Amino acid sequence: MTMKITAATRALTALAQETRLGIVRLLVKVGPDGLVAGQIALRLKLAPATSSFHLSQLTQAGLIKPSREGRSIRYSPVLATIGELLAFLEENLSGGPTEKSLPKAAAKSTPKAAPKVAAKGASKAVAKKKKVGRR
Repeated sequence: MTMKITAATRALTALAQETRLGIVRLLVKVGPDGLVAGQIALRLKLAPATSSFHLSQLTQAGLIKPSREGRSIRYSPVLATIGELLAFLEENLSGGPTEKSLPKAAAKSTPKAAPKVAAKGASKAVAKKKKVGRR
């Protein structure tokens, strides 16, 4: 299934925030079972209100899935959505430079440095230093 641009934009917008990216990274690391909200907040040193806000944003973007577990809510990564996002990026950015060609592409687009122009009298000062250094 190909991810639509609106879903990709929503997911990328959610991930474009350091705390939310950290939450997704943590949940992907721990695997499909995920963690309860309190564990996420504890591991990332977040205030409960802060973690709740960011968990809600990630849920709306479809990147994580909440499930009630007694009095707690367990959040799991939606690996299918994350995989679709990665595929979307690869498919839509594959026309760009690859890692091997990146230095060449960067070199072509980087303007050459302007030659240094010595200030008036600078060459005389350099010449004096050279003469003093020879003694």
